[in-house]
Amino acid sequence: MKLKNTLGLAIGSLVAATSFGALAQGQGAVEIEGNVTKQYYDSERNFKNDGTNPGVRLGYFLTDDVSLDLGYNETHNARGEVFNKDIKGSKTKLDATYHFGTVGDALRPYVSAGFAHESLGQATRSGRDHSTFANVGAGAKWYITDMFFARAGVEAMYNIDNGNTEWGPTVGLGLNFGGSGGKQPAPAPAPVAEVCSDSDNDGVCDNVDKCPDTPANVTVDADGCPAVAEVVRVELDVKFDFDKSVVKPNSYGDIKNLADFMKQYPSTTTTVEGHTDSVGPDAYNQKLSERRASAVKQVLTQQYGVESSRVDSVGYGETRPVADNATEEGRAVNRRVEAQVEAQSK
Repeated sequence: MKLKNTLGLAIGSLVAATSFGALAQGQGAVEIEGNVTKQYYDSERNFKNDGTNPGVRLGYFLTDDVSLDLGYNETHNARGEVFNKDIKGSKTKLDATYHFGTVGDALRPYVSAGFAHESLGQATRSGRDHSTFANVGAGAKWYITDMFFARAGVEAMYNIDNGNTEWGPTVGLGLNFGGSGGKQPAPAPAPVAEVCSDSDNDGVCDNVDKCPDTPANVTVDADGCPAVAEVVRVELDVKFDFDKSVVKPNSYGDIKNLADFMKQYPSTTTTVEGHTDSVGPDAYNQKLSERRASAVKQVLTQQYGVESSRVDSVGYGETRPVADNATEEGRAVNRRVEAQVEAQSK
């Protein structure tokens, strides 16, 4: 293939590329590039000077970072040392290229590896030499815009047929188009909520409102009817040591929970009830139960800030056991202060 025909195809492809509406990098992108390689030949070729080889490259991005590249270069300016004749030839190559960085970066370094076939005239005889090369390279691409880039790199080429190694720096300009841009597709817009008629302004459409004349400022359920307030409750059960009315530290957390609940529902009140086991005189146990109830009330009001007017305390002595006083375990359960608060949640 003549270079002018190849360049014509490349230019035509570049023009066609600009007709695509969306130009982007990333997976699925195509790159078309014109380039020039300064080819430094091995001394065994007997060339007077090195070649200046124009070419084209077509790349396809298999992923956002990996491309498969097909290249074609023709040999120019090389001359044989013995007969001073022009050396003509061409090279076709296929490389895999890995790009560092992220799609959209202005500068993306790369490394490449692949194989090439070269058909090249000889300095000391007629005909052409056909060689297969293994290539490795590195360089960088500068994306001047999303679609237009410049490239500079260098490639080492090992001649598998005769064991020589040649190398060549390359510069090129190209276009990149048709890729995903490294971005996920934009999510579909959320559907617009249907506007419905709501004659009583309770937030429930008339076509499903089972109570269409609900008064203003009344909380309704999904059917549009006045919602039944849910009853919520918190309970307190504080245990005491034998013949003691001192609140133990491990009970403070439970008392705080009761205080927090009452602050959340400021219209609530509670009665703190003190109890004892059956050991000791009835009159003594009555007073002990009152001291226990008073101690818990004091923590509620003085430690955690519940208004004293919202908390009553009462003692029941040993008259209301909840466990068997005949056992130590049962008596430990009966030495207690209980309280509960109920409220209607909004």
